[in-house]
Amino acid sequence: MTGIPLILAFVLAIVVMIVAISKWKVHPFLAIMGVSLILALLAGIPLADVKNVDGTTTSGIPSVIGAGFSGTFSSIGIVIILGALIGTILEKTGAALKLADMVIKIVGKNRPALAIELMGWIVSIPVFCDSGFVILNPIRRALVKRTGTSSVAMTVALSAGLYISHVFIPPTPGPIAAASTLGIGENLLLVMGMGAVCSILPLIAGYFFAKYIGKQVKSSEEQGSDDETVKTYEQLVAEYGKLPGAFNALAPIVVPILLMALGSIASMAGWAGFSGNLCNFLGKPIIALAAGTVFAIVQLFLAGRSADFYRLTNETLKTVGPILFITAAGGVLGKVISASSMVSFITAHADALKTVGIFFPFLLAAILKSAQGSSTVSLTTTAGIVSPLMGALGLTTPALTALTVMAIGAGAMTVSHANDSYFWVVTNFGGMTPEQGYKTQTLMTLVIGIAAMIGIFILSLFL
Repeated sequence: MTGIPLILAFVLAIVVMIVAISKWKVHPFLAIMGVSLILALLAGIPLADVKNVDGTTTSGIPSVIGAGFSGTFSSIGIVIILGALIGTILEKTGAALKLADMVIKIVGKNRPALAIELMGWIVSIPVFCDSGFVILNPIRRALVKRTGTSSVAMTVALSAGLYISHVFIPPTPGPIAAASTLGIGENLLLVMGMGAVCSILPLIAGYFFAKYIGKQVKSSEEQGSDDETVKTYEQLVAEYGKLPGAFNALAPIVVPILLMALGSIASMAGWAGFSGNLCNFLGKPIIALAAGTVFAIVQLFLAGRSADFYRLTNETLKTVGPILFITAAGGVLGKVISASSMVSFITAHADALKTVGIFFPFLLAAILKSAQGSSTVSLTTTAGIVSPLMGALGLTTPALTALTVMAIGAGAMTVSHANDSYFWVVTNFGGMTPEQGYKTQTLMTLVIGIAAMIGIFILSLFL
């Protein structure tokens, strides 16, 4: 099956998967894996590896599934584990509460959702949104306890802030790759400035949507009354006696961010030799988060809780296990789509969308994002498709080229659903069911994606 029938089959498969998870209560891991297998059969992926006459090998369904599963583990598995361990230690030592108090002093108790959204937007400039959510989740939880605000509102606001800068602002890899493909890789300052401007409208939309949806949806974290929430916070502070100092509380979070930013700068600047290799090594998310974990462990020892280290590690692994397997299943679905003819069909028929101008890269990126799950893949693939069409689209000046990167980025976050690892990170760490995830994370990415594109279109009228 190819072409339009395959796209229709994909849409039907996604609907079946959503119904299976939300209505039939099938575990997400089994639902996603089952849909992936059925879709692979419909797409005509061979049952076994096939050797071609030119010496190449076409992967069969078992190889595609294995590659999708292991690829997701290798790219994000250790990051999730280390980030979750940092978060657990921050919570158990009172460091998360210290950070929450610091944020409250800066923005005030009445605006915690705005505080966490802006915090996420800043953090995700050098850090992948998946990692950023895991890192900042303890602060989100502490702010919920500290202020008594909606857990869902805080989850959605944090997710929105992280996602917006993830697709818009270098040194995140996606925008860098898109800018380079479109010919403005040497003018990243323009791309960063355009990204900051294009972030304003979706940040506003994300904030108000978070406030709205927080009143409609209740997560598993919201089981008690406001009085119980405040009481829980006060009890926690009393248990810790004295909260950690600002440096000790910040180091496990700030050090990984700085190291990843350093690695991105070294890569952009083309640093060579030992210093460049060292910076790139330290900037890898796994190494950066390992350094953050070391600082967290030091904080645990300073708090006199070294005896709890083994138990906390074991509890963390039990917590992140389901998240890892569901996320890996999402990777399998994305790999099946990539191995099918769907992406090549969309690419071959891209000319039909050229008449929509600046909306063309947005629509194409949104289609690819929804189909295969990865925002970075959507950004890079769409940029490659759009690059030879820039003249026909009338997007030839540096400013309009940078705006095209933004349009691709807006599409690359529209929408996040079950084949996106970020969807599962947000829903699971946010204490929400998959059905609630569709109402919050998926709908939020649609809202901020459309809001971003409205702002981009308005800018295009003046550039």
